[in-house]
Amino acid sequence: MKVLSLFASASLAVSNVGGIDPPHLPHFDDYGVTAAAVAHPARVKLVTARDRKYAAALREAAAKPDFAGQYTLASWGCGASCVIVAAIDRVDGSVHWFPATVCCWRLAITEPLQYRSNSRLVIVHGRLNEVGDDGDHRFVLNHGRFAAIP
Repeated sequence: MKVLSLFASASLAVSNVGGIDPPHLPHFDDYGVTAAAVAHPARVKLVTARDRKYAAALREAAAKPDFAGQYTLASWGCGASCVIVAAIDRVDGSVHWFPATVCCWRLAITEPLQYRSNSRLVIVHGRLNEVGDDGDHRFVLNHGRFAAIP
């Protein structure tokens, strides 16, 4: 019994080395939203040259709400293991570009983006703009802009 007790104490000590708690990783519930009822989605607004360049992909994706209550998160290929991402507001038709391309996700990952219809959080698996590590990155959509969560 003493051995089991000693093992349990050692396990607890190792999981919290130095009394430092592990960092809180944001979850979808931390950025929850209520889905907006949009009977007739607005037409996609093609304001910038980038919007016009990808007009077909944006229009095709805009049909289904699947992100942050009133948005559609659209993504399409930009090369081998690379995607471009934008959020389309179904209420006013505005396009909000993700600040980086996503590439080079690990082989075990089937989808480089994780998101929910009832949350503003996006979890990105892979490299941003083809640099850095191929780990996980978290972003939240705030007032039409994607902000990295440190």
